[in-house]
Amino acid sequence: MLKRFWSIFFARNKEYFRDRAAFGWNFLFPFLIIAGFAVMFQRGGHMQYKCGVIPLENPKAVREPLPSSIKDTGLLKVVELGTRDAGFEKLRHHRLDLVLEYSSGQIRYWISDSSPKGAIAEGLLLRSLYAPDCISDQAVRKTVGGSQLDYIDWLFPGIIAMNMMFSGLYGVGYVIVRYRKSGVLKRLKVTPLTAFEYLAAQVVSRLFLLLFSNTVLYAGCALLFNFHCRGSYLDLILLFSLGSISIISLGLVVAARGSSEEFANGVLNMISWPMMFLSQVWFSLEGAPGWVHVFARFFPLIHITEGMRRIMNEGATLGELSSQIMALSAMTLVFMLIGSALFKWTKD
Repeated sequence: MLKRFWSIFFARNKEYFRDRAAFGWNFLFPFLIIAGFAVMFQRGGHMQYKCGVIPLENPKAVREPLPSSIKDTGLLKVVELGTRDAGFEKLRHHRLDLVLEYSSGQIRYWISDSSPKGAIAEGLLLRSLYAPDCISDQAVRKTVGGSQLDYIDWLFPGIIAMNMMFSGLYGVGYVIVRYRKSGVLKRLKVTPLTAFEYLAAQVVSRLFLLLFSNTVLYAGCALLFNFHCRGSYLDLILLFSLGSISIISLGLVVAARGSSEEFANGVLNMISWPMMFLSQVWFSLEGAPGWVHVFARFFPLIHITEGMRRIMNEGATLGELSSQIMALSAMTLVFMLIGSALFKWTKD
């Protein structure tokens, strides 16, 4: 059994490394994205607005309505916060651009000095306060304390996760469909190789390639752009591995029966692009409708992105990521069971 497993494992790895175009692009594409954002959002710089409103400390008090001039800007998205601390935490990690508190006719607001959006959000707020129903000198500017994150540091884990998603889905889902269409799987069917051995070899092979390519990518970007991981590298590798297996297992579901490369490509696009935009790779979902948050939780990428950000930016341990780990483990089990049950060797 192990001999057959290793045969498929090494054969798949050799095929990957010999395809120089795909191998090189797997490194070049995410690196170019990171380099582009590093130029646009330089550390300490500002660019392009979610405004969190701190709740009143007295739950029995009636909240004073925000001045209509703030709500009517069209550029400031007002988000109701659960607690003051939650608002400051979201502000530090670029999930909000500005936090304000309004009581007794006075506005106090907080921004993050390292946020590329904070300066513009502040400008929009101050501009809105020149309306007749609110005086600009009522606003008191404050800066959120604690450790600050640059936007590129917040973005980096999401780029790594996105690269993992595309490589995991297309490297397994598309390839197995191609093998089935060309008759390779049909020839393997008459060998002693079992479906479990073949699928397990595909999963382990792709996991090895993902670990190898993203380790090189991380090391190169850390060297060039001075990225740091505040948590344990071992925890980061373990979470990355679990997330990779979950993504690969999802690719196996797509590849279980398909025999058309065009159809497989369409299905993979239908899965990958919504998953990327709903997983906070590029931007936070703060202020989005509640159903969007719920829907995003059905995809593994958001749990991977959140977990990697917490390890790299906050120094979190695996024990503090129990919800992400349980979600990824459950998804992996479900995807593997579905993929194994539906898998067939031939097109018929």
